[in-house]
Amino acid sequence: MSATTLPAPAPQQSLDDVMLAMDIVDTLRHRELVLEKELGGVERKDALVKRLKEIYSAQGIEVPDRTLEDGVKALEEQRFVYAPPKEGFAVSLAKFYIARDRWMKPLAFVAGLALFITAAYEFGFDNPREARAEKARLELTVDLPKELAAARDAALALAANDSAKARLNASYQDGVAAAKSGDAAAARAAIGELAFLSGVLDEDLTIRVVSRPGDYSGVFRIPDDAPDARNYYLIVEAVDAKGRAKTLEISSEEDQKTARADKWGVRVPEDVFNAVSADKADDQIIQHSEIGVKPKGALTPEYEIDAGGAILEW
Repeated sequence: MSATTLPAPAPQQSLDDVMLAMDIVDTLRHRELVLEKELGGVERKDALVKRLKEIYSAQGIEVPDRTLEDGVKALEEQRFVYAPPKEGFAVSLAKFYIARDRWMKPLAFVAGLALFITAAYEFGFDNPREARAEKARLELTVDLPKELAAARDAALALAANDSAKARLNASYQDGVAAAKSGDAAAARAAIGELAFLSGVLDEDLTIRVVSRPGDYSGVFRIPDDAPDARNYYLIVEAVDAKGRAKTLEISSEEDQKTARADKWGVRVPEDVFNAVSADKADDQIIQHSEIGVKPKGALTPEYEIDAGGAILEW
């Protein structure tokens, strides 16, 4: 059998040899004129090795020819020359990362500011706005309908006639419609109206002719379309057992408007008007001033005299 001879492994260079080769290359690079003239071809290479040997000997350094030759070869092969990578995405990304000290702080500041603004908007505006919207929704869909129903039921419990009940239901329906349309103010106004009507229903009042200094006890009107005619009105008020004037809902026959009033004029026949006028004329006191009542459970006055419509201005 024939034996196969394996090639001997290349001798490994020590770290000192590598460092020395690098020094030789550095020495050659700093002597560019020598390289231009002497590097190239075997003769020139030998001359260069000789020249390097003289340089190192002058410094008291003994360098083997093999090491000098290796240094010259390393220069030819550009073994210790740094070749920058070609421009590309990876290189740009690396440069961007290396320059992070320049852009990271401003970026961090902008990111922090954006985070702060977002948080401030969310907690200072967005969340409160959502909370207000939810509160308004609950008020319109739950709270106000419940309060309307309670106010209506309380008033209906006091109502003693169908006209009063119809009036209460009308206010209730107005409030419900307002809540459904999103008009909370109108719904609350309807609740207030029901509360006012409940107060009226709960009182037993006396209707009397006003007889105070500075106040009219009666007036007359001349209609625009009948200049020869006159409409006579007694100015009256509704008072409780202590004589305190109370407010009622009164509808004017002149413009069909309804308003709350603590005094109003009620139309009466001329003879009733003249009788009251004569009663007041002798001593400025009306002896028979009580002309009707507003019973408990009712919303409108009931007159003991022949009475017609009402006016709110005179």
